[in-house]
Amino acid sequence: MKTLPFTKMHGLGNDYVYVDCFQPKVAALIAQTDLYQLARRISDRHRGVGSDGLVLIMPSEVADLRMRMFNADGSEAQMCGNAARCVGRYAFERGMCGSLMTLETLAGIRQIAIHTDIRNRVEQVIVDMGVPVVESHRSFWQRSDRDYVAVDIGNPHAVLFVRTSVDEVPVQTLGPHWEHHPDFPQGTNVEFVQLYNHNELYMRVWERGTGETQACGTGACAAAVAAMLTRHAANELTVHLPGGDLRVRRDEQSGKLYLIGPAEEVFKGEYRIVD
Repeated sequence: MKTLPFTKMHGLGNDYVYVDCFQPKVAALIAQTDLYQLARRISDRHRGVGSDGLVLIMPSEVADLRMRMFNADGSEAQMCGNAARCVGRYAFERGMCGSLMTLETLAGIRQIAIHTDIRNRVEQVIVDMGVPVVESHRSFWQRSDRDYVAVDIGNPHAVLFVRTSVDEVPVQTLGPHWEHHPDFPQGTNVEFVQLYNHNELYMRVWERGTGETQACGTGACAAAVAAMLTRHAANELTVHLPGGDLRVRRDEQSGKLYLIGPAEEVFKGEYRIVD
């Protein structure tokens, strides 16, 4: 029987199963495993561990760490801000890296900074999310109270602003509609955003390959930069999500986005891999 050690972590309820591939036996097992099937099975909330996906923490030739991230449907994603924060905390607390580290992802290399309290306990994790690419504003809605902004944070996002409360948005219907819209051949993440004031917004998110989640780090960045550039919001915003609050800061000179929020470890275990 093959067993895979794992750690369950989450960023504001956006939970993943993390596997430490720095361990030679674990890396060898992962190399022999169908990762598509593993991600689907381990993410199953009834027959598996239960999560929004699977994250592999791996050695890198160009950074301190490498992250591979799989959605709950088995598809591989380019980047995840909440997962990056969790990887940062995992590596810091196990002495794999110091409070500053670099992380290789399919979206490029990201810098991570760990902020601790006086007892050296992790309080916040900051991820340099890079410079977003914001496409020209496009409206796909007949109703004037909603519009759409396409943003690339290393992965694709469609940001939809709403005037009503995000609690009233039929995310389970509109989410899959926009995820598979013809304008996004590879699919997209979808953010439903209410700009509350100059410094705050409320958001619900439909993640590509997973569905509605409690939080999404890249989605928070996409929503924030869309608000900053099209709604004249402040260059630092608090993003209120069902799972809690994230902060997004934009450096005016470089255009880089910084994602700030918590990362929590839930439990450790071993998962039995069925051939």
